[in-house]
Amino acid sequence: MTALFAKAATGPVASDGRDDFDFMIGRWAVSHRRLRRRLVGDRQWDEFGGSLEFRPLLGGQANVDDNVIDLPSGPYRAVTLRLFDPAKKLWSIWWIDGRKAVLDPPVHGRFENGVGTFLGDDVLDGRPIRVRFIWTASTARGPRWEQAFSADGGATWETNWSMNFARTG
Repeated sequence: MTALFAKAATGPVASDGRDDFDFMIGRWAVSHRRLRRRLVGDRQWDEFGGSLEFRPLLGGQANVDDNVIDLPSGPYRAVTLRLFDPAKKLWSIWWIDGRKAVLDPPVHGRFENGVGTFLGDDVLDGRPIRVRFIWTASTARGPRWEQAFSADGGATWETNWSMNFARTG
């Protein structure tokens, strides 16, 4: 790991949650599986590749990843920005899709027992939805992320995107 990705030495820091995403520092090959249409009962999935480079910021209180997503219709870039609030012990996560260049509404949450659950509100096709991200820090094949949407306030969820990561650097 280069100095670019290393955290600055700032002395001992209590394990308050700011290191929750440290397992992602580095470079990754990404296997994507995405539902073609969301919240309409679709069962057709696209599978495609991508890459991601993840680095900490602000001494670990924030982090960012730069994504290349190789959709079947053509590649695009996206960024994830995460910020940790030490007072609340809570992460906020924003997605920036390079095709539309806007900051999506954040999801908020934390890790418990190696699994991070993050929830937020958004709009899909003009209707309000709940969004859920689940991060699994350690699996037999590497980290995993999945996204689900709910049109009924979280009573039911439709998983519509998952990513599995394999370290490349």
